[in-house]
Amino acid sequence: MAASILPLVLEDVAYAPRGQPLVRGISLTIEAGPSTIILGANGAGKSVLMRLMHGLLAPTSGRVRWHEVDAASLRRRQAMVFQRPVMLRRSALANVVYALAIAGVPAAEREAQARAALEEVGLRHVAQRPARVLSGGEQQRLALARAWALHPEVLFLDEPTANLDPGAVREIETVIKAFDAAGTKIVMATHNLGQARRLGDEVIYLQAGRVMERSPIDDFFAHPATAEAAAFMKGELPWA
Repeated sequence: MAASILPLVLEDVAYAPRGQPLVRGISLTIEAGPSTIILGANGAGKSVLMRLMHGLLAPTSGRVRWHEVDAASLRRRQAMVFQRPVMLRRSALANVVYALAIAGVPAAEREAQARAALEEVGLRHVAQRPARVLSGGEQQRLALARAWALHPEVLFLDEPTANLDPGAVREIETVIKAFDAAGTKIVMATHNLGQARRLGDEVIYLQAGRVMERSPIDDFFAHPATAEAAAFMKGELPWA
């Protein structure tokens, strides 16, 4: 069995495009195991931080490093699902098959793995339907199926239910829990307190691009360690 790609270590990471600081001096270690929720208001820097972790952005300063150093292995063993997933102009099944092809899965194995992934997220019945005509919730589950097919060790989720109705939210959360139960490390950004409680084991609270607090989920909600986190939970806007 291959060694874990975790821990993921951020060392004094900052991101300031055109001199505008969006992430400021963050140092974190993300370990295997319990699911991690990155919580904060819109504009706190959650999405930028996730992209820095995943490797889509390079820090302006500081360092992001994984335990695994092979770039190809890293690409195969971590995945990210965005708030608005990009759907290829092809069937739901073909979207998953394409992800497997990019990951280097042998051609003879791709369709079976893709169909199994669609089954896991409850989309077997739309396998041949064009991905772009699916509902928002179905598209998000299809994005999760593309990730599931790769069996990632780490799954980054950037506000995956932000634009969905309550029924679709429940379906997506069920799939996320299945990933967690299967042993995938979940790192998820959200501004939704209820969702953080339902899905998280620990909270990293972010405000204005800085980590203000990190604690187990129950401790965070019962006894927030910072005034900023307490104010956020009361619905007070950090810039008000």
